[in-house]
Amino acid sequence: MSTIRIKGMTCAHCVASVTKALSDISGISNVHVSLSEGVASFESNREVPLETIREAIHKIGFEVE
Repeated sequence: MSTIRIKGMTCAHCVASVTKALSDISGISNVHVSLSEGVASFESNREVPLETIREAIHKIGFEVE
């Protein structure tokens, strides 16, 4: 299980957007996003570059800290 901190989430729609963005990355599954903690946790069945994750999150308007 990996965890990343995400900056800029403010509502349930943000959580849904981040969940979808991470779930759409090949190799990532079991995504759980916590609005109150500002983090996303996920499992990966292969090496997923952090830059790939950063780009996906940035594309929807948030930042990985």
